[in-house]
Amino acid sequence: MPMQSESTRITLFVTQVFERLGIRYAVGGSFASSLHGVMRSTLDVDIVADMHLEHIAPLVEALSPDFYADDEMMKDAITHHSSFNLIHYETAFKVDVFIRKERAFDQAQLERRALAVIGMDPETSLYITSPEDTILAKLEWYRMGGEVSDRQWRDILGVLKTRAGELDLPYMRLSAVTLNVTDLLDRALREVA
Repeated sequence: MPMQSESTRITLFVTQVFERLGIRYAVGGSFASSLHGVMRSTLDVDIVADMHLEHIAPLVEALSPDFYADDEMMKDAITHHSSFNLIHYETAFKVDVFIRKERAFDQAQLERRALAVIGMDPETSLYITSPEDTILAKLEWYRMGGEVSDRQWRDILGVLKTRAGELDLPYMRLSAVTLNVTDLLDRALREVA
């Protein structure tokens, strides 16, 4: 399903730099849930990345003409397995980069990522999180946000409905236990049944 917009163009630019530098990544969040489920606009993009200290200097060099990219923020994020952001100067569009944590779920997101075609003429693609991992990550964010975000919940239900019959439910149930979102997954599955 091709997606064309300024945010898509910026996301593609960043992911192409990641690929050139050998940084494994997967685009997640609302960008992924829009591709897997129901389209909606987003003010930023979330990327899970397996980034290391040696990637910082070439990444800053590649992005700094077009993006605010703080090398100290990147170093801190890599050291603490947290996140940093890149801000596109011209549009103020934000790319949030989440450094892969050591837990099994974060590693699985990169192992289970899928190549998605997001543009034609020429054909362009990037790696996105699987539908299952997109749902699970959104369930975790929903829980951490106090379970009040209607947008997150609609994204979750949208992917569940659109991908009904295709999802690896045993994998999702097992991962939901480790993420402490089993009750939320059960509730979402009941709502789309």
